[in-house]
Amino acid sequence: MNEVLLRSLTPGVLAVLVRRGADFAAAEDAVQDALVEAVRVWPDDPPRDAKGWLVTVAWRRFLDAARADASRRRREDLVDREPAPGPAAVVDDTLQLYFLCAHPSLTPSSAVALTLRAVGGLTTRQIARAYLVPEATMAQRISRAKRTVSGVRFDRPGDVSTVLRVLYLVFNEGYSGDVDLAAEAIRLTRQLAARVDHPEVAGLLALMLLHHARRATRTAPDGGLVPLAEQDRGRWDTRMIAEGVAVLQGALVRDRLGEFQAQAAVAALHADAPTAEETDWPQIVEWYDELARLTDSPVVRLNRAVAVGEADGPRAGLAALAAVDASLPRHTAAAAYLHERAGDPATAARLYAEAALKAPSLAERDHLTRQAARLNARLDARLDGDPSG
Repeated sequence: MNEVLLRSLTPGVLAVLVRRGADFAAAEDAVQDALVEAVRVWPDDPPRDAKGWLVTVAWRRFLDAARADASRRRREDLVDREPAPGPAAVVDDTLQLYFLCAHPSLTPSSAVALTLRAVGGLTTRQIARAYLVPEATMAQRISRAKRTVSGVRFDRPGDVSTVLRVLYLVFNEGYSGDVDLAAEAIRLTRQLAARVDHPEVAGLLALMLLHHARRATRTAPDGGLVPLAEQDRGRWDTRMIAEGVAVLQGALVRDRLGEFQAQAAVAALHADAPTAEETDWPQIVEWYDELARLTDSPVVRLNRAVAVGEADGPRAGLAALAAVDASLPRHTAAAAYLHERAGDPATAARLYAEAALKAPSLAERDHLTRQAARLNARLDARLDGDPSG
């Protein structure tokens, strides 16, 4: 079963049902039923027109559900709309569907969660991890969002800022490697930038391009994480970096700074440094100060503490980190790194081991475990009198 194909077709199928008059919650349920049926049927009887098959099955499932509780007139209207059998039209509705999901009746957080689940194809667990909340909490949020839009006609698209938040989270989830949605997020953000004259749209596109340009170097052949400082900069996509920088510069000159432009500026400074040692950390700290002013995000403050450690020394970084909530994911890993740079390998090894237990992914856990083992081996060598340790 080609799960990538099913994932790519889902937004278009969902958009067709919504265009035909189905409310979003019912349409999403019908599409999920059709996907289950595809998993069951396609291995033995693959269709010639995969999207057309899904549209037909999903629409019939929707009609079956509608007939159970709708009036006779409504049922007849829906049946009359059913098109004649044939190939489905090749129309890319995905970006429009993102706008429709950002409905004014939903809070921004609920709109993002609903879109990631229904259009982005992410699981509830993946969305919960992106939001740093328990899976049960996110499941309740998505259920409430579906109830809110049940019966609502999606004729009032949501605002650009909510759509940008959705695209940003989809890119981040795809970039993690758990679900490869990064390229799709870039494609849709390019479409949005062509339609909407907004500096934050350009900022998000620049941020995506600058991060995606080094994607090939983020993991080792064995799947292990490669920290930014250790990545092979000769393998970074220089054309993509140049495009990202140009897009960012075009946004910044408009003097309407936003969160995504500031994040892209940090990414551009990393991309511009020939080596890790030549990174302009003082300027990166300044951009994190702007980000903190714009967002008041604890994640931004944590990243700023690490940048302060690079710019002003690890003790200064640890002092900045002390002001950040210690329960925040990756706080312990940041403390371990700063303690190692401060010349305290014993504390760093202990913190790396603690951070590994809290890691949100297997790759990150393995990386942190290796860091702890490396420092412990060095400490053991010192105890054994090995001068190389």
